[in-house]
Amino acid sequence: MRIAVIGGGINGLCSAWRLAKSGDDVTVFERARVMEATSAASSKMLHGGLRYLETGQFLLVREALRERDAWLARAPRLTRPLPILLPVYRSSRRPMWMLAVGMKLYDLLAGKSRLPKSEALTREQVVTLAPTLKTDDLLGGFRYHDGQMDDRRLGLWVAEQCRQAGVVIKERVAVGSVSPDGRLTLATGEPLAFDQILNIAGPWAEKLLTDSGIEPRYRLDVVRGSHLVVACPCEHALLLEVPGDKRIFFVLPWKGRTLIGTTEVRQPLDAPIACSDEETDYLLKAYNHFHSRPISAADIVETFAGIRPLVKSAGDPTRARRDYAFQRNGKLLSVFGGKWTTSLALADKLKRRLH
Repeated sequence: MRIAVIGGGINGLCSAWRLAKSGDDVTVFERARVMEATSAASSKMLHGGLRYLETGQFLLVREALRERDAWLARAPRLTRPLPILLPVYRSSRRPMWMLAVGMKLYDLLAGKSRLPKSEALTREQVVTLAPTLKTDDLLGGFRYHDGQMDDRRLGLWVAEQCRQAGVVIKERVAVGSVSPDGRLTLATGEPLAFDQILNIAGPWAEKLLTDSGIEPRYRLDVVRGSHLVVACPCEHALLLEVPGDKRIFFVLPWKGRTLIGTTEVRQPLDAPIACSDEETDYLLKAYNHFHSRPISAADIVETFAGIRPLVKSAGDPTRARRDYAFQRNGKLLSVFGGKWTTSLALADKLKRRLH
């Protein structure tokens, strides 16, 4: 089949790769450059989504853990196992017993993973691993493993696999509209026809449908996630609770520096995608709440931000979910949502729907 894939992020590229390996003639249309938007602005983690256990998304976590391990095996030069420390304080909203249950469940869902199982730590062990953590009211903690990646380099590696499999990648070629009969029109007005069209435009997937006069069955709640990179080295990766909030944030080693994030701020699609002063203050305060050596804006060497889509049913917009959903309109198949770690699992589901 001749298949058009709209979107050069990780989900679009993985789908193109899988389809081309199955013998399809695939063309990817990307309005800018591949791997330059949402997919290159992640927290640089390949993870199962420990926090999704709280909302009972066990199947999502199990799938993500399986895919995490697959990425680590598939691209060992661009990924690595990452031990993460989760300190627990007397003021923590999640008590030790609850986190212990969550860790055991995470291990169980990971199956026969090659990564080490989680372990409970004493107060003294936590301090040894992360000496700059504040120790007032520190009870102990846990250490578990996920994966870390260079998201842009790994995505560009996938793009190269696509090209080797015969995929044609058209960068700086925007699609203006799509049709259920397999036709699409470029922003220049040029019409093209395909056997199947995949709308995998990430945060812009819903807009492409509405611009094409097609009613979306799902809505995308677009949120911005911002990160700080500070000059000091990171002694150990940390998962921490935002003070006064149930949200969590990460402190991660990144190229000899420390990566702090992320935020979650709703924003319009047409607004600038950048870390705001408010987000900078939010992350600095959260970091300094837990560390005896405070940092300031003067320590920041880089900020970056990306937008990601949270999927909601058009029939019940109050319910947001973080996985993905499909909408079929004739020869047009649209993808709402999608995560970095599970991008190849999503690609396999798309392939089964087309073949």
